[in-house]
Amino acid sequence: MADWRKVERAVFARHSNPWSAWTRWATAPLLLVPVWRRSGRDAVLVGAWMAVNPVVFGPPAHDRAWATRAVLGEELWIAERPMDTAMAVDVAATAAGLVALLSAHRHRAVPTATATVVAMGLLMAYWELMARYYARSRGR
Repeated sequence: MADWRKVERAVFARHSNPWSAWTRWATAPLLLVPVWRRSGRDAVLVGAWMAVNPVVFGPPAHDRAWATRAVLGEELWIAERPMDTAMAVDVAATAAGLVALLSAHRHRAVPTATATVVAMGLLMAYWELMARYYARSRGR
């Protein structure tokens, strides 16, 4: 278990780079492309990007960036999994993402776009909660 924790820590250390966090957030809608196009090749390409994104950037030099604090807060939050507002926002964002995937599968452009916007907006709210969680945790 300790080895897994080291790997997880290394991934979060790199993913907390704002370039990693923001490019992953901005490209999240690409997850819908393979579903919409029903393309295994697209799924491999998007999956590869999502897999390498958290580790392709180096660790940030400091934690002053909001995205850095959000990702580091998420790492702490995942370890504790409190039943709090962040959990509800995360569940809602996941639900919106599932609606987007289902709508993409059905080739329904407006519901797909709407659900995607909702999911990404909720992720921003989640990030804010994670940045606050990080600030509170550092104060302990």
